[in-house]
Amino acid sequence: MRAIVIDAFGGPEVLREAELPKPHPGPGQVLVRVACAGVNPADWKVREGWLASYFDCRFPFVPGFDLAGVVEAVGPGVDGLRVGDRVFGTSRQGQGENGSYAEYTTAHAAMLSLVPPGISLAEAAALPTAGTTAYGGLVDAGGLQAGQTVLIHGGAGGVGTIALQIAKAFGARVAVTCSAANADHVRSLGADLAIDYRAGDVPRALRDWAPHGVDLALDAVGQDTLLPSAAAVVRPGGTYVEIETLISRATEAQVAEAARHGVRLVSNMIAVSRLAEHLAALASLLAQGRVRMPTLQRLPLADAALAHARIASGRQRGKLVLDVAGDMA
Repeated sequence: MRAIVIDAFGGPEVLREAELPKPHPGPGQVLVRVACAGVNPADWKVREGWLASYFDCRFPFVPGFDLAGVVEAVGPGVDGLRVGDRVFGTSRQGQGENGSYAEYTTAHAAMLSLVPPGISLAEAAALPTAGTTAYGGLVDAGGLQAGQTVLIHGGAGGVGTIALQIAKAFGARVAVTCSAANADHVRSLGADLAIDYRAGDVPRALRDWAPHGVDLALDAVGQDTLLPSAAAVVRPGGTYVEIETLISRATEAQVAEAARHGVRLVSNMIAVSRLAEHLAALASLLAQGRVRMPTLQRLPLADAALAHARIASGRQRGKLVLDVAGDMA
């Protein structure tokens, strides 16, 4: 099968095309013929070795968490999925196995859901990691409830646009940070307030809307762009959720400082054990029309390096997917 692999950690130039043996599903696994592979910030961090502490890569290694395609075969013990089903979900890259930048990949059956009617495979491929990150961060780690005020830092990106819609679906009032060019876009998705992060002081801009701070903040940017201001944007008794794979991990001093102001500062990683439930909940929201698809850009599989460069720039709006078998998507 055709695949994109890396032979060592490094920049986008280490991505190359290769021919690999077609995999076979083991117990509880499904073999998927991949139509499209979603591209996430976590993918380039895997390529550069940033996530090596979470799992081992055996080279040559196929990157890619997100996928959508058609079930090709099922392994022993799989119930609920059949050959020919249209599915989306995540590969076994998180367990150190080859990922979704390939014509075929294996996935745990529990980490796949049926693609809702009316959603293309290209659209579905954009959702698993961003969607489950947003859902787990808000609902599990953040304790999202109806009537709360929520801040999404980075509201125009892949995680942010989905998080915004999930928060609105739960009945929250939502503010987001984004560039001025994306303000109308996030408002069209339901944002009650769009804050231009380039204009300066985000806490000050938020103050008129939420004078005592928001109930919940989800940081979809990371890298300490807002984390030092956690106590200034979240009310006492509220929660600030950071996404750990954004190369963001609060120091003990930051956790202590937030706690001194009554703010709970937590990592989204406390929710990862329920990824399968998050995926199913996301599929339900899609089927109900309560979450709309993010802005989508498609590139051929051979342009994986270009896709990584765009994602790493931090200026990608919406989601990027790689066409693996465009005739299926």
